[in-house]
Amino acid sequence: MSVRPWRDIVRRPSRQIMVGNVPVGGDAPVTVQTMTNTPTPDIRGTVDQIRRCEEAGVDIIRVSCPDVESTAALKQIVRAAHVPIVADIHFHYKRALEAADAGAACLRINPGNIGSNERVAEVVRAAKANGCAIRIGVNAGSLEKDLLEKYGEPCPDALVESALDHIKLLQDHDFHEYKVAVKASDVFLAVAAYQGLAEATDCPLHLGITEAGGLIGGTVKSSIGIGSLLWFGIGDTIRVSLSAEPEEEVRVGFEILKALGIRNRGVRVVSCPSCARQGFDVIRTVQALEERLQHIRTPMSLSVLGCVVNGPGEARETDIGITGGGNGKHMVYLSGVTDHHVQDADMIDHIVRLVEAKAAEIEAATPAVEPVAAE
Repeated sequence: MSVRPWRDIVRRPSRQIMVGNVPVGGDAPVTVQTMTNTPTPDIRGTVDQIRRCEEAGVDIIRVSCPDVESTAALKQIVRAAHVPIVADIHFHYKRALEAADAGAACLRINPGNIGSNERVAEVVRAAKANGCAIRIGVNAGSLEKDLLEKYGEPCPDALVESALDHIKLLQDHDFHEYKVAVKASDVFLAVAAYQGLAEATDCPLHLGITEAGGLIGGTVKSSIGIGSLLWFGIGDTIRVSLSAEPEEEVRVGFEILKALGIRNRGVRVVSCPSCARQGFDVIRTVQALEERLQHIRTPMSLSVLGCVVNGPGEARETDIGITGGGNGKHMVYLSGVTDHHVQDADMIDHIVRLVEAKAAEIEAATPAVEPVAAE
């Protein structure tokens, strides 16, 4: 037990699979995924979007492959990407065969909707031959007709039963390199389904609240659903589904993990909502700092508080802190200790330089490890 047991998260034991060179499940770090929204045959546009997601820290990226033009482009996309690529396949088993041959690290399919048992067998053979994992993606919006008739509506038991049916199809062909999602846009439904599935199988679970909404609403729903499951130890990889650019999904995903202390990447900002006591414009300052510090990957903490009511106390718990003072003169804290003052005009540039210097200091003292394992 740690010195702060209320922060402890006991993770659900699960099997580990490999998605390309990224481990998922077991004791591997919880990974962050997103999905491109460019037309896949637009290779340059898709790779540019992947680059932005890589800069944001993504671990795995999914690419839609609805037609032969998309799977034809996939080979170049896989070659250009620095992270494993998951091919998103619906209904047409030949797209799965083509994607596996093109170098996809994982196939996102539902074995039950790609046709006959022989077609499932073909996909499994292709996955095995190419070292592909498979992600079973059950969704409340596309449940099988027989399950809707049996249960009357999408419900946790229906999602779990669908997942177990798909799992059996793979197991019958001696395929075990799979992970599973049971997504719904309803937070209660999704959380209950994942809880049921977590008890029914030991495979890695891919978490998500599907069709969560825009940047703000979708972030809130995803944080509640994904966050509550992770808090109780359920989940091995996550995708935050937003009507926003993919790199925003990545940033929100990491913020969820950072809030729970599961993974730490980049600067964790502690800031006040601001009030009439503030010695500087807290809102605009935090916006500017978050924008200018996006390139920092080293885990560290920064407190930005407008006045001395809570500022010194929060600064004691962070690597770098700034507390608003009078007459445009603000106190800077380093490693929790008061260190020097800075004027309004120089504050943002000064804090950026301090964070960059601290990040370099931390990196110099940290042994080199694989990117995912480092966080």
